[in-house]
Amino acid sequence: MIPPTDRLETHEVTNQPPVRGDVDLWARDPVLRTYAGGGDGATLARHGAELGRAVWAETAREAERPGPELRLFDAGGRRLDEIAYSDAYHRLIALGLGAGYAASGWEGRAGGHVTHAAMVYLHSQVEPGTCCPMTMTYAAVPALAADPGLEALWRPRLTARAYDPAVAPLEDKAAATMGMAMTEKQGGSDLRATATRAERHGHAWRLTGHKWFCSAPMSDGFLTLAQAPGGLTCFVVPRWLPDRRNAVRLMRLKDKLGNRANASAEIEFAGAEAARLGSEGDGIRTILTMVHHTRLDTAMAPAGLMRAALDAAWHWCRGRRAFGAPLADQPLMRAVLADLVLDWEGATALGFAVAGAFDAGNRGFARIGVALAKFLANAMCPPVVGSAMEAMGGIGYVADTPLPMLWREAPLNGIWEGSGNVICLDILRTLARDAAAVEALAAALEAGRGAVAGYDAALAAHRDRWRQGAEPGQARRHAEETATLLTAATLIGRAPAAVAEAYVSSRLAPSLCRLPGSRFSGDPAQVLARLGPG
Repeated sequence: MIPPTDRLETHEVTNQPPVRGDVDLWARDPVLRTYAGGGDGATLARHGAELGRAVWAETAREAERPGPELRLFDAGGRRLDEIAYSDAYHRLIALGLGAGYAASGWEGRAGGHVTHAAMVYLHSQVEPGTCCPMTMTYAAVPALAADPGLEALWRPRLTARAYDPAVAPLEDKAAATMGMAMTEKQGGSDLRATATRAERHGHAWRLTGHKWFCSAPMSDGFLTLAQAPGGLTCFVVPRWLPDRRNAVRLMRLKDKLGNRANASAEIEFAGAEAARLGSEGDGIRTILTMVHHTRLDTAMAPAGLMRAALDAAWHWCRGRRAFGAPLADQPLMRAVLADLVLDWEGATALGFAVAGAFDAGNRGFARIGVALAKFLANAMCPPVVGSAMEAMGGIGYVADTPLPMLWREAPLNGIWEGSGNVICLDILRTLARDAAAVEALAAALEAGRGAVAGYDAALAAHRDRWRQGAEPGQARRHAEETATLLTAATLIGRAPAAVAEAYVSSRLAPSLCRLPGSRFSGDPAQVLARLGPG
């Protein structure tokens, strides 16, 4: 390949880092290899090497550029209710599902959920929008256990290592995807305010109502909630019926800040045919099984976004000189980046610890841990990505780098599947009502004792507070303190000693400094080594 010209008529191009080219996302990430060790390492090594190829970075750009296109009618005025995506979008989903993104957690292999979590982390670095349909497909599988017949119909297709985007009934497909449509205008997070109606129609049901947000609306089916005679109930709505299109009407696509490759739509069920999932009146309990698993992904995705942002900043700083020295050698830049590394590694460690609890069947830790991990990782993601952008200077604000895409994506997972306040209140309820969660959290916190100066004192200071809970108005502070303490305990014994010690001294010690990049002190060399090669 002939390289680009760097000797121009007006100047010579110097002091610019080389183009990255192919990057092995597994081999170059010591943090991922540390915490995903319980997963399928061979599969993740292959998939990380493939995803890091430059062709997939360009495919990700192609998936975002045009965005999804709403197609309501054909040329003769007949309803289509379809969304057209770029071919790049379909290639990215085919890559992920083919590697086992949705399937690995349900195949009975050791470390299946850890493997899945690692794929979320990896794909979020390349094109996060395509994660949404794959995540919901993964998370729908356990919810289907509420009805053996529906499970037998859907599960083999949702866990197939394949992708079939054809407009065709489920029975004609070997692979399928599942979405979710719960939010309504008047309710938001308050699912009890659901107004969609469900009426019996022979052996099936018919749904009538409006859903304010439906992510991945070209999925083969959706889990949704509707008011049945017996109360709020969960239903499976197939997108296509054996002989016709189901009455799922697309109203408009949301013009979102980020997640641009993926469509989110307002939809209406105009007497749409549906099958009941679980008992009448038990809808929230049934669909929360799906939400519990999507929350794992919303805890892992911000770790991947932070990794991608810091990797780009580190590459830039290693290849750029300023004031007579490489940026990567400037003391203040090193301190800033090392501080950001602690938030990224902490989020990664805690996310994988939760995934391990899913694999081990540790229900107590999985329930409280996923909420704490989701809250803290998403609270830190925007400032970490923004600080990485700032470290790169003006080029970080330009779409020639991945930073603008990462910045637009950074707030999403903190909103999806329970925004910050919802999660914090859920944490308080869990600690008040779930003895297994309390004991699992206590055991995890105690496991960090005795290894790092400062941790034991912080644990003693917080011991009664996390057990007793807090007033609702203090729920965010309570969640932040507990999640930070749990992150420190997770790092102790697994992260290099320098990382665990730096996290404890900067995050648990009393300090007026709260801003990312302002908290690190000491020698950053061993912490920066966690970024891998530049």
